Amino acid sequence: MAKLLLLEDEAELREELADFLRMRGWEVLEAGSVAQSLPLLAQVDMAVCDVMLPDGSGFDVASRLREHYPACGIVLLTALGATQNMVTGLQQGADHYLVKPVNLLQLDATLHALARRVVPRAWRLDCARRQLYAPDGSLLELSETELQLLSLLAGRQGAPASRRCIVEAFGYDWLDYDQRRLDTLISRLRQRWKQGCGRELPLKTVHREGYALTVAVALA
Repeated sequence: MAKLLLLEDEAELREELADFLRMRGWEVLEAGSVAQSLPLLAQVDMAVCDVMLPDGSGFDVASRLREHYPACGIVLLTALGATQNMVTGLQQGADHYLVKPVNLLQLDATLHALARRVVPRAWRLDCARRQLYAPDGSLLELSETELQLLSLLAGRQGAPASRRCIVEAFGYDWLDYDQRRLDTLISRLRQRWKQGCGRELPLKTVHREGYALTVAVALA
């Protein structure tokens, strides 16, 4: 089931909602403020956000999610029931706007309906920001050359790219290129990922062929 963020500043209500949603099978990450929510945004597939928060607005969180994670499902849950507030929330990127007090079964049904169109978070390469994301939200900042390498491999959808293909994609002449530079690049990339994220990068060496990614990586 999709992983969701529950952003609600009232601790008692947040606990009640979180307990219910977990009982219904959802994996829930909790936050009581905008500041607490920001490190969690890259980890979730959906978000349930209060609007009136101690350090900002759920409208802003919805806008940020929609800008940076366009596939994320967003539900605003608030006591602000005026039509203009609903319109603002939907304009800021929310998929649904529910008014407190909300029926818990209605909330669960809304999330299930939303989950049918939300793609669970997967490996993703953000070319504009030069960042590689894992499904759990771990990320690595990439150099331009590392980005070129991973973009090439991601585009091959698991098929290996030869060393020559990689070198020429970097813009070098194959005959003049010192292949130890490629070995060093691959080694450092693997080490940086393992040191920063605690596990192996899904980048394998294919004997006598080159390199390949062992997972599908979406290009963004």
